Parts: sequence; structure tokens; C-alpha cells
Amino acid sequence: MASDAICNFVICNDSSLRSQPVIFNPDFFVEKLRHEKPEVFTELVVSNITRLIDLPGTELAQLMGEVDLKLPGGAGPASGFFRSLMSLKRKEKEVIFGSPLTEEGIAQIYQLIEYLHKNLRVEGLFRVPGNSVRQQILRDALNNGTDIDLESGEFHSNDVATLLKMFLGELPEPLLTHKHFHVHLKIADLMQFDDKGNKTNVPDKERQIEALQLLFLILPPPNRNLLKLLLDLLYQTAKKQDKNKMSAYNLALMFAPHVLWPKNVTANDLQENITKLNNGMAFMIKHSQKLFKAPAYIRECARLHYLGSRTQASKDDLDLTASCHTRSFQLARSQKRNRVDSCSQQEETQQRTEEALRELFQHVHNMPESAKKKQLIKQFNKHSGTQTPGREPATPRVQKRVRSRSFSGLIKRKVLGNQMMSEKKNECPTPESVAFGELKRASKENMNLLFSGSPAVMVTPTRLKLPEGKKEGKKA
Repeated sequence: MASDAICNFVICNDSSLRSQPVIFNPDFFVEKLRHEKPEVFTELVVSNITRLIDLPGTELAQLMGEVDLKLPGGAGPASGFFRSLMSLKRKEKEVIFGSPLTEEGIAQIYQLIEYLHKNLRVEGLFRVPGNSVRQQILRDALNNGTDIDLESGEFHSNDVATLLKMFLGELPEPLLTHKHFHVHLKIADLMQFDDKGNKTNVPDKERQIEALQLLFLILPPPNRNLLKLLLDLLYQTAKKQDKNKMSAYNLALMFAPHVLWPKNVTANDLQENITKLNNGMAFMIKHSQKLFKAPAYIRECARLHYLGSRTQASKDDLDLTASCHTRSFQLARSQKRNRVDSCSQQEETQQRTEEALRELFQHVHNMPESAKKKQLIKQFNKHSGTQTPGREPATPRVQKRVRSRSFSGLIKRKVLGNQMMSEKKNECPTPESVAFGELKRASKENMNLLFSGSPAVMVTPTRLKLPEGKKEGKKA
């Protein structure tokens, strides 16, 4: 069933089962999109295939099944009425040899593949033919759907290997289908480019793997399942070539006619392309462990489709989206850093202002004891919130006051005005001028709190003088 291929997520409350390993299928959304919306899925995959391979209109239409195929030697997907009639008769009798590929037929053939996995050390495996009598007995058992005990010793590994090749050779079309024939030839021509943009003779393996991953996604499910089982078997066989003397290329020579070649063609018909097909088969055997994983951008497109986002997006689109997200994130981070820097600068300015006020308070505190000194300290404590030197300073309260038009306010503005003029004249400021410069940069509210309501005094870095004609104990 199609729904069986899709993973189901179940929340399990049974504590005894929580320790079991959780199997996560990274291609879950890919398989879901393939089964629920095959047209959307096919368009997504084919658009990315054409991004990697230059397919003319005719070959693209053949890949999509929109026009009749033109294959070497006049071969076609079907060889007339007789072949179709025989195929229908075999299907009615539940015969797996010579019939279109089905999941039931794969289940029967899997017995052969499973047995061969246990006997990969046999020298000449897939090359040395087996006994024809034993092969016929085994073939009849598979056609009848009976269980076979291959471990009984009645059959030899070469019998089983030859029967597997026979099954593939009698399929109505090659395992990779006729529609994909021209695309595989184009994949074999994918080469790297040099620094000047010229095509070299070095195969571009990364692009070839990516193209095969995409092409395998649009294979019919039975073909894709059997291809995965077969390539995995051949991969494991090639790993033991020191025992069985069968390398990946030797295996490719045995299986390319059944997997890639169109039906009813000879080597002469494929004279121009036979080397490409054999090398392509060897490449698939060597990299079989990577070819049945959907590319990352296909997974992302399928996931976004079910999250309400775009359904059509190629790898380049996703890269562009990712770069846009990165730039927006960097911009937001830069703005946040600017705000933090601004806050830090304000805090630093506030700190310098408080230090200048403490220095001014120290000057007042060092004055000789007098009623005027007591009154100034009282004004500091009342409005500015500055404590005596023996206590920690409190945070000054910010109050908005009306601009003072009193005589003391005029004196205050005159003091600040004279100080600004002196700073412009002096290129090398003294420590006293620095302190008053900090007072000048303080906020208007703090300055009003400092001087508002205070007696009319002239403040200098070393002393405070009363205006002439005023007595020390008299209020202004």
C-alpha cells in the first residue's frame, strides 16, 4: 500500500517501550509528497534535473512520457502485440519471470538476493553460469510462489546468481526504464570545468551523484525498490573482490545490459554509447550508498510544502532565501549592537557628569565653615541628591522645572557662558576646565536642580565668592 511507505508518528505512553530506538526517516515529507501529489513532486524533481543537465525539448518530453521514445536499433517500450499478449497471460498465471515488475515479484526475488549476501566469497560469482536443471527447478518454484529452502544445499550460489540475472533480463523493459535512457547518457557526460570555464575530461562526480539521486526519485516505486536491493548486493560483492575476483567494473559488464540497455538491442546498436553505459553502471555500484537519499533542497521543498510555504523552489532559490535570512539576521544584530552601544555611551556620559558633580561638592566641602557653606550643602542634598562624602551618592531624581528668571539663574548662565568661552580659547584644558566641561554636557534638568534656588554665587575651582556689597550671613 502507498500509505505503508509513509512513516506514522505515534505518541507512546508505555514506559516499557520508551527505551526502544526511534527510527526517523529524513525523507518523510519527500515520500509523503510523492504519494499524495505525484504531479507536483515530478515537476519539482524534473525542474532540478534540467538545472544540472541540458535536455533538449524532445528528450525532456521523452523523460516526461509525453512523446514516443526513439531508441537505438529500433527498440521501443513494447515490441508489438505478441509481447503484450504474453505479458498479460503470465500476469494472469501469477508468473514473475517475463512479467511487469510488481512488489509481489520483488518479494519472491528477494529470497535470491538474501541468499547471495551470505555467499559473496564464491569465485566468479555472476560470471560463472550455474546448472540449467537446478535453475529450472528453482524458477518453477518462484513462479508458483512456493517457499524455497536455499540453505538445504540443493542449489549452488552460481545457480542463484544466474537466475537473478535471468529475471532481470526477461523484464519487459530495463530496470531503469526506457524513458530514462537518454538522461543517463547525459549524466555520463557531466565533466568538471577549469578556472577559465572550459570543459575538462575529468568527471564531475558530485553533479553526477546529485543527478542520479534526482532521477531515481521519479522511478516507479517497484523499480526503485529492486534497484536499491540490487545495487547494494553488487556493492557488497565488489567489496569482497579479493575473494570472488569480481570488481565493480566486472559486475557492471554483467548487469548493464539488464539495467540500462534498451530491450532488443545489440552491442553494435550501442557501439557509440556502450562505454558510457558500462562506466555509468560501475559508477552506480561504487556510489550506491549515496544514490537513494533525496538531496537536501528537495527535502526542504517538501517540508515547506506541508508547512504552507512555496511548493516550487530549486536549490538556487533556497540558497537565495537562506542568504536573505542571514543578511536580515546580521542587520538586526547590528541594530541591536548599535542600541547597546548608544545605551553604554549614555551611561558613560551620566557617569562622567556624576563624577564632575562629586568634584564640585568636594570643593564646597573643603571651604571654611560658614553659613553659606552649610546652605550650599543643604541645596546639594535637597535637589541634586548628592550625599556627603562619607556616604554613597543616591540616584538623582529628574524633575522638570521652569527656566529660572531669578538673579541666581542669571549668574548661573553667566558662569556657564564664561566657561564655554574659556574652553574655546584654551587648546590644552586644565583639570578644572575638564570638570566644568562635564558640567556643561550634563542635562538641563540636572543643572536646574543643581543651581535653582541657590544663592547668587560665583563658583570657581578653588573657592566660592559672594558678590560685593552683600554680607556673608544675609540671604540673597
